[in-house]
Amino acid sequence: MAKVTRVERTVPTVKKKKKVAAYARISMESERMNHSLSAQISYYSSLIQKNPDWEYAGVFADDGISGTGIAKRDEFKRMIAAAENGEIDVILTKSIQRFARNTVDLLETVRHLKDIGVEVRFEKEHINSMSGDGELMMTILASFAQEESRSISDNVKWGIRKRMQNGIPNGHFRVYGYRWEGDEMVIVPEEAEVVRRIYQNFLDGKSRLETEREFAAEGITTREGCCWVDSNIKSVLTNITYTGNLLLQKEYISDPIAKKRKKNRGELPQYYVEDSHPAIIDKETFDYVQSEIARRKELGPLANKSLNISCFTGKIKCPYCGLSYMHNTRKPRTEYGQALEFWVCGSRKKKGGRCAVKGSINQGNMEKVLADVLGLDKFDEDVFLREVEVIYVPKAYTLEIHFTDGRVITKECPNTGHKDCWTEEYKARTSRNRRKNGTNPKGASALTSKIKCVSCGCNFRRCTQPSATSEDGHAYYWRCAEHGRGCGTLGMREDILKPILADAVCGGDWDDTIFKDKVDHINAYEGGEMEIVFKDGTSTKAIYVQPKRGKPCSEEQKEHMRQVMRERWTPELKEEMSERMKQLRKERGDTWRKEK
Repeated sequence: MAKVTRVERTVPTVKKKKKVAAYARISMESERMNHSLSAQISYYSSLIQKNPDWEYAGVFADDGISGTGIAKRDEFKRMIAAAENGEIDVILTKSIQRFARNTVDLLETVRHLKDIGVEVRFEKEHINSMSGDGELMMTILASFAQEESRSISDNVKWGIRKRMQNGIPNGHFRVYGYRWEGDEMVIVPEEAEVVRRIYQNFLDGKSRLETEREFAAEGITTREGCCWVDSNIKSVLTNITYTGNLLLQKEYISDPIAKKRKKNRGELPQYYVEDSHPAIIDKETFDYVQSEIARRKELGPLANKSLNISCFTGKIKCPYCGLSYMHNTRKPRTEYGQALEFWVCGSRKKKGGRCAVKGSINQGNMEKVLADVLGLDKFDEDVFLREVEVIYVPKAYTLEIHFTDGRVITKECPNTGHKDCWTEEYKARTSRNRRKNGTNPKGASALTSKIKCVSCGCNFRRCTQPSATSEDGHAYYWRCAEHGRGCGTLGMREDILKPILADAVCGGDWDDTIFKDKVDHINAYEGGEMEIVFKDGTSTKAIYVQPKRGKPCSEEQKEHMRQVMRERWTPELKEEMSERMKQLRKERGDTWRKEK
């Protein structure tokens, strides 16, 4: 018999297409380069779409951006984000130097793409990032591309410096007060007036902060419409361009790859070009301003009269934080006291600042200490500035005084703020208030100094404590001053006490005025008994009844507790408790109950 084999129908498998994208870049904006970029985009779009195994995922192109970094290449970053989202499987690019001229950026990016399964192909070098020797070849060629970029940068710098030697600036830089007309700088009259005013204010002794405030008040802004700030004003005062001369190569780029700009402090030659454009400020005025800036810088904060400074500004230092102590004025505790001046470590003024030295320095006490060490009857600012170099605060309320002659003296400087505010006027006013309202004038009531403890002879004081039965969550109590220290006289709750006293004194509702006019004092006994003594010599008895603590349970709460006990008190639990009690009686015998 012939053998028959059934041949199953097979479904042809469809090969999954790879999502392919391309990256193009040019580093210089010009008509020729733009044509090159367009050609790259057209070439890759056509190449990808012609391949039947590929799915077009787009062409990403950066125009006129250097390849030494990634931060400014928006299309490059968009391509990497698409690859991370699984939208790209393969990236095509013309060459390594088009992809990146920075070796570190190139290797980090390619390795990251390799980790997520994205392949990078460099056509010119015939390198595939997924191949075994791909990374080695990329490292070598990327180093060449980076060095090529460095060489190009050096050549460009050489050309710029050659032009500077001939007095030609590097491009049309922007300077407030001038504008470019062709290759010539011309004065902008309205801006020049602002520049002259900045210099005149400085010559008049005004600080940059005062000029900033003046301009803000008058609505004077920069060319971009922004407010003038200290850094803008400083830039105007130190820019030699306003004298009609140019100083070229004030700054330079130290590394063409990192592109970090540094101020030229003598590392490279500078080129001074005289009479290159019209002047706004004459050279003599500019030179005088520079010398005045140097003088004020040496003086520090003392040179800025717009600040609220004193002879101690910048003189008191914290040895731990390295910051100067700052002035602090504290309001008096009461209207009868005097404001006090203190100095605290600058770290205390900063958010989250902490200083190892606790406390502050009282200025009045510090002046007394300094007058003593300087041999003066009264503190003198001029003598202090001349003889004292700096004061350190090594620990709380201690001054380490360093003199200009090298001497160091350490003195204690304790705070006496409470004594200082207790003036004769303050004492007299407080005494009058206490005679009138008792010993607690702040927050005093009609009951203040009226309730006397018979047991120890002290007055009752008003106390506040939380209360579950009160609407606002707290209640007032009147207790003997010795309560909790041996006196057993019962404390009385105010909202219960006042109705009792109102019935005995006011004949109805409570009235502060009537109570003060009639009652001389109240004698309080231990059991809650009270003797109300009137000003006319008569007296009457009253009893304070201590209320039960806590809120009474509602019927719903009682029923709930009964249900809980029924559920918990199961037969098993009853049996267990019975066995425990039997065992307890057996162990203890006749004395099985616990002794109280």
